[in-house]
Amino acid sequence: MNLFRSLPALVLLGLTINANALTLTSSAFNNLGTIPREYTCQGADHSPPLSWQGVPEGTKSFALIMNDPTAKPRAWDHWVVYNIPGTMTALTSHMTSSAAEVTQGLNSWRREHYDGPCPPSGRHRYNFMLYALDKAIPGVPPLNKAIIQARMRGHVLAEAELSGYVEAAAKP
Repeated sequence: MNLFRSLPALVLLGLTINANALTLTSSAFNNLGTIPREYTCQGADHSPPLSWQGVPEGTKSFALIMNDPTAKPRAWDHWVVYNIPGTMTALTSHMTSSAAEVTQGLNSWRREHYDGPCPPSGRHRYNFMLYALDKAIPGVPPLNKAIIQARMRGHVLAEAELSGYVEAAAKP
């Protein structure tokens, strides 16, 4: 018997294969690739198109947090979106703060919308973190990342990450 063709045998060995893991992608850039200028402060500063698959059973809502973990002195939040319906599998490009189906939280500028990558110098990494939740996040909007993360605790069914890079604009 070929052990690697027998899924029950793999489970007995403590090995599991999750073909339906939550994944986050963008049609605008590849994971760990360069985020196009259109989605940065150097361009139109539009939010990028995002889509996901492998939604776990029981998902009631999603939360998305985009930040720059390389910012100093601390990570900088560029986009906070929550209470994305559990039936949605994408956010379109150019999403505005008035998008009725989702709630936009406060980013590090204390604004309720997407503020794209804008590194002051060097090359910065930007992470888009998607969380599948078993409930909607309660509270009067807009909430900031810290409050959202506290209310997500114990309710995350799965998470996915998509990262991209942006180089600072050349100084004239």
